[in-house]
Amino acid sequence: MGQAEQILKDIFGYEQFRGAQRDIITALSQGRDVLALMPTGGGKSLCYQIPALMRPGVAVVVSPLIALMHDQVEALKQLGVRAAFLNSSQSSFEQSDVKDELLSGRLDLLYIAPERLFMAATLGLLRQIDLALFAIDEVHCVSQWGHDFRPEYRQLRQLVGLFPEVPRIALTATADRKTRADIIEQLALGKAEQFIDSFNRPNICYTIAEDGQPREQLLRFINDNHPGEAGIVYCLSRKKTEDVATWLRSKGREALAYHAGLSADERALRQNRFLREDGLIIVATVAFGMGIDKPDVRFVAHLNMPKSVEAYAQETGRAGRDGGPANAWLSYRLNDVITYQQWINSSPAPLAQKQLERQKLEGLLGLFETTDCRRRHLLGYFGEDLPEPCGNCDNCLSPPQTMDGTEAAQKALSAVYRTGQKFGITYLVKILLGKDDERIIANGHDLLPTFGVGRSLSNQQWRMVFRQLIAQGFLLADHEGYGGVVLSETCRPLLKGEVSFHLRAVREQRLKRAKSSEAGATVAMADRPLWEALVALRLRLASAHKVPPYVICHNRTLLDLIDKRPVSRQELFDITGLGTRKVERYGADFLDVIAKNPANSRLKNKLSDTVNESLLLFDQGQSALAIAETRQLKLTTIYGHFAEAIEAGLVDLSALDELDEPAVLEIVDTFEAQNTLETNELKSSYEALEGRYDYGLLKCVLADRMLVL
Repeated sequence: MGQAEQILKDIFGYEQFRGAQRDIITALSQGRDVLALMPTGGGKSLCYQIPALMRPGVAVVVSPLIALMHDQVEALKQLGVRAAFLNSSQSSFEQSDVKDELLSGRLDLLYIAPERLFMAATLGLLRQIDLALFAIDEVHCVSQWGHDFRPEYRQLRQLVGLFPEVPRIALTATADRKTRADIIEQLALGKAEQFIDSFNRPNICYTIAEDGQPREQLLRFINDNHPGEAGIVYCLSRKKTEDVATWLRSKGREALAYHAGLSADERALRQNRFLREDGLIIVATVAFGMGIDKPDVRFVAHLNMPKSVEAYAQETGRAGRDGGPANAWLSYRLNDVITYQQWINSSPAPLAQKQLERQKLEGLLGLFETTDCRRRHLLGYFGEDLPEPCGNCDNCLSPPQTMDGTEAAQKALSAVYRTGQKFGITYLVKILLGKDDERIIANGHDLLPTFGVGRSLSNQQWRMVFRQLIAQGFLLADHEGYGGVVLSETCRPLLKGEVSFHLRAVREQRLKRAKSSEAGATVAMADRPLWEALVALRLRLASAHKVPPYVICHNRTLLDLIDKRPVSRQELFDITGLGTRKVERYGADFLDVIAKNPANSRLKNKLSDTVNESLLLFDQGQSALAIAETRQLKLTTIYGHFAEAIEAGLVDLSALDELDEPAVLEIVDTFEAQNTLETNELKSSYEALEGRYDYGLLKCVLADRMLVL
């Protein structure tokens, strides 16, 4: 492994491997087939990129998306790795150049889609060169049991016969046991070494919002937890993505819609903006995000249900790839469940496929309605045990209360039965609440025994009852697809009172505020000018090289530069994420910025961050009034910060323009007359001075006098 570790350090700039990376690289570099399951952000790419550089020949990477190819190839080129792609976005001349590079031995990795791989011309090319390995990314696409089945992936089985001596690695972030078994069968990977890394993403906080007003809940979630930060909002339809993006813009957030109805050029433009700009929100259908390697996506929100637990894990995994705190927030409603059930029922798929889809929906509803730790439930779906509650999901942070809902459930089921099992939830709730509704009266349902029997519960509570009856399988969507619900075979014991029904109590969502996720939030105030200068440098370099900022370096590289403050080119090699090529390209720029932004020694103290933030702005020449406006704090508060700094010996009272010598003398005389210097009570002195001096200024003078005394 000496060679692999040297490549990891010299090219990629990292000191050590993570998780199963070392073992996977060993197996593949020695020519053995591999099936690797690793979480999004777990470093799957290194598992084939390093063996590609260790083995003779070219590594062929099969990828389903053009965007993924572009990003990974550009990132590799920045590292000095000889990589290219072949896809439909290129002109014939560009494709010809890539083929020339391939045949002349000037490439280490070639990215390609499965459709193009099996074109006769492509296979002819590959037969003329030495092949290091085949890497099949997003391999769950090969399985009909997976959440993103693509028939063209089935062709990849042919690689065994066409290139029997070339090792293969199949990689995915999400696949349950059935999907894994299907992958092995479809790709003839029976002899492959299997590596299943933990699916746990402990930095992501999972929250499922109760049935309510999704847009308002979403806006509150974003504003409270992610002001000015990048995120993805998933919706079910193209129209909804447009509507939500427009609505978010009307609320002051920069948001763009992304869906298949846009032209290819417009989709590329919006995706590139998302990759390059800070704080942009993409509102998208689930087609967006696969292969997007943006590390600082701070949240992923769903305004509609995903299709399965696998899809949920894959989509939420796009948040916090840099390891920083991130949020996965979802709001789902009864209509989502009924819509999905109707899709399954009306699908022309075989019975076995329909049954599998129902099981996946049940698994998803189980995750949404559980009162246990959500992370434990999520990992359990993939066969992984979490011994203790995670402490970082809504159920752990605000444990839900349960209550006996047997009587309410029986009333709800009775309403379904007595109305002929053909009406939707909204109609049924109106009956239970005894609403004066023309349609109910016309149908004679105001005469039913169940009319008005549910007035003790609110509309929201009844919708919750129906939602949980559906989640637990007591109610199903009608097979005709008219939007109604019908009784399932399992509801009879509940109706007879032979079993009880426990109900989650409605609660107010309290999401843990993720302030620490903000870029640079963990940087000490003394280092904040350097942080801002490094971020600005990264942006300039990214613009000059026409790549996203994270391709230049990740935030953790900037943080390491701040922590170690290298002063020589040689010391840059000790920085995380800086390999030889990046040190050669950008090292001088980094060193120059570090030299021009020395640490502010005054800010390395025991005062709070908020005091030091005011002190930093004061050192930059801002007045107390300007600092108050900048920080949106009261002027008295800022003077209070100055008082703490004066008491710590970090600021001289004479530096405050608001106090000249006569004013200080007047205040001190008043202190002596009111015995303030003995009691530290300012109220009497403030009143004696008739409020002519801000209370905070009096604190500053008192702090100065106490130093003298």
